[in-house]
This record gives sequence, C-alpha cells and structure tokens, in this order.
Amino acid sequence: MKKTNLPKTLRQPLVIAILTWLTFLSVILTTDPIIAKNSFNNSPIQTNLINHLPKTASEAASDAENILPKPHPLPETLQQWQDSSGDYFSEIESISSVGYLIWSQFPVTVYIQTPTPEQLETFEGKSLQTWVTFVSQAVAEWSVYFPLKIIDDPETADIAIWRRRPGLRLSETGEILPARSAEAHYQLYHISQEKSDNSPEELTGILAHKFTILLSPTQTGSYIQSAAKHELGHALGIWGHSPLETDVMYLAQVRNSPPISPRDINTLQRIYQQPTYLGWPIK
Repeated sequence: MKKTNLPKTLRQPLVIAILTWLTFLSVILTTDPIIAKNSFNNSPIQTNLINHLPKTASEAASDAENILPKPHPLPETLQQWQDSSGDYFSEIESISSVGYLIWSQFPVTVYIQTPTPEQLETFEGKSLQTWVTFVSQAVAEWSVYFPLKIIDDPETADIAIWRRRPGLRLSETGEILPARSAEAHYQLYHISQEKSDNSPEELTGILAHKFTILLSPTQTGSYIQSAAKHELGHALGIWGHSPLETDVMYLAQVRNSPPISPRDINTLQRIYQQPTYLGWPIK
C-alpha cells in the first residue's frame, strides 16, 4: 500500500483541529450538575449542613458581579441595645463563602413540635406538652432581645425545633462518639424570584438559610429549657461558644442555665454588624 505524506503546511493545522475536537468532546462527557454537600462538627452539640444548592456556596460567593458580602440593618432591639460588659465575638465562626449566619427578615419565625389532639390523651403526649412549655419559655427569653414569632408550620418556619434524638457521630477512626443531648444545624438554599423587565438576566435569587434544632427526649425539667436556649443562640447566629459559665452560650451544658447575659447580647449585636452573603441577591 502506498504511503501518502501530507504537505508540512497542512500538518500543524490538522493536529490543532484534532486536539481541539478531543478537548471539546472530553468536556461534554465529563460535565455534571454541581451539588454542594458538606458536613462537619464544631462542638459536641452542634453540626453544620449545606445541602442541594443550584450553585455551590463558594461559587455564588466568588462571583463578585452577582453577590457581595454586606451587613444588613440591625433589628430594632439590637439597635437600641447598649452595654459595656464585653463579649466573646472572637470565638464566633464566620462560615467560609457564606459569612456570618445572620437573619435579615424579621420577625424570625420559630416552629415548636406540638402534640396532636390524639396524643394529648396519652402519657407521651402529656410529656410532649410539658416539653413544649419549657421550649416556649426559652423562645420567650430570647424574644426580649431579638424579634421572634412562634408559628404552626414547620415547612415555612425559619427555625424548627423537634423533640428528637440527635444522630450518632463517628470519629475519624470509625468509633461511635458519645451521644449528644441537643444539636443545631443549618441548611442553605436559594429563593428564586423574577427580575425586572429591564434586567439582562431572567432570574435572580436570594441566598437564604434555615435552622433545625433537635432536643433529645431524654432531657427533662430545666435541662430542656437550658438546651433549647443554648441551641436557639446558635440558630440566631452565635455560631460558637463562650468560655464563661455565666453566659448562655457557655461551651458545656449546665443544669441551672444562667439567664441570657449582657455578654451574649453584646456578641449577638456584633455578629449582626458583620457582612454576610445571606439575604442578598445572587444570579
């Protein structure tokens, strides 16, 4: 068979064309939807959860044309708060590519699991009703300093509180860690909305979050209120712990929980003065 050699002037363009086509084909075959999933433990009693975003949080945050971290106006209660007792703001974590876990629409709505009419006739239902009373007292304590509203719908609530045992955790070596009595975790999501007619983009959205609090059914009496008050602090944005026992957000649970301290509110006030990606429009 006779071998045909291409002229040198045609070899390089042909090689470039073949490589370009192969690169294009490889991109088509390897492109997948981007879903961000991440979980990690910050303490024995709290975890984070980032689930099912149309974009990853880092992608949304890194696109400076679509979203910039900015502070929101403080709720009126925090605007008026004045105290010089100090704070533990240095212990608070800013979530990577999200910022501080700040609410921007008030009041923040809270759902508390309640017994059904049928359950009220049972011992379990009566225990749940007592539990509701303690948790409601915890919400009422925070409401003095931060706008909260209890609602009946867990699907639309910003914060949902359930009488459930937190899930088991495994160590890095696969060993089961001690069970937690309470847990707070958050979920990020996009709220889609139509843009104006003169906008070059058809759709935009708001980066938002929800919180779920789990309180173990084994908790009784004042422990319920103590745990609920502490986990609510996390859900309101105090994503960290105080080193002092006199603060509600002390790093370990105590039976006789102190009242919400000026240091707790000073810390919350400083958090709400910080920039965040939450609550701002994104593409």
